[in-house]
Amino acid sequence: MNLSAPFIARPVATTLLTIGIALAGLLAVSKLPVSALPQVDFPTISVQAQLPGASPETVATSVASPLERYLGKIANVTEMTSQSGVGQTRIVLQFGLDRDINGAARDVQAAINAARADLPTSLKTNPSYWKVNPADGPILILALTSQTLTRRQLYDAASNVLQQRLSQMDGVGEVIVGGSALPAVRIELNPVALFKYGIGLEDVRAALASVNADSPKGAIEEGGRHYQLYTNDQANHAADYRPLVVAYRNGAAVRLSDVADVCAQRGFGQWQTLSVGHLVPSTRRQHHRYR
Repeated sequence: MNLSAPFIARPVATTLLTIGIALAGLLAVSKLPVSALPQVDFPTISVQAQLPGASPETVATSVASPLERYLGKIANVTEMTSQSGVGQTRIVLQFGLDRDINGAARDVQAAINAARADLPTSLKTNPSYWKVNPADGPILILALTSQTLTRRQLYDAASNVLQQRLSQMDGVGEVIVGGSALPAVRIELNPVALFKYGIGLEDVRAALASVNADSPKGAIEEGGRHYQLYTNDQANHAADYRPLVVAYRNGAAVRLSDVADVCAQRGFGQWQTLSVGHLVPSTRRQHHRYR
């Protein structure tokens, strides 16, 4: 049987059927979903390191540069960007679409291991990395303002209370607190004054370490009981560091304020409000901390 014979014998019906199929196709095209930004999962890893109290220039040269040097040796890295701020830096690595994200994460950890020897010894926390999706965007942005609380108190509330609660919600991948940073005390030594008093950098470092030592001050024994004495005498403000005795010369105490400029660096940005970004990606972000 010839399949085209019924259509040749009935030209009117064939024409109507053709027009109907064409109209159905035009209607279906208008209903098709078209995304301006297609959902493409680029293998991306974000590396973050913190150096409290350091300026953006210091962070960029002493922390970001060594990390970039070793991270740039990883194979199939298509793009690497870094952003350094007060006390912290963030490096974003984007790999080729054919690169396995788990294999890239292992290479990133190996690069962090190799770069650790070139990082400052004052780096208290080791660099950490995340597997992220650059297509993710914040679905909720909160701004905190107050007429009675200081910016430091707002940051403490957002970081210690609000950020922790939001992170515990199901489906939340990352909560970012922006517009502020942890306060720090900056000590700028005067080389001329150090040479005058014959004081080395190690003497200053030892004095600073001793004033922040968290250890028992003594003990009391009574009968069969032993009591440890603890007091919180750690320096928390710039004024607590200035009278610190770093050495004795000619029977007189040489204080830190005699050989250095001590100032408090709040570390706050230019924003007047504190923002908390609430991100919910398609899959929960995986956080890894190098140890």
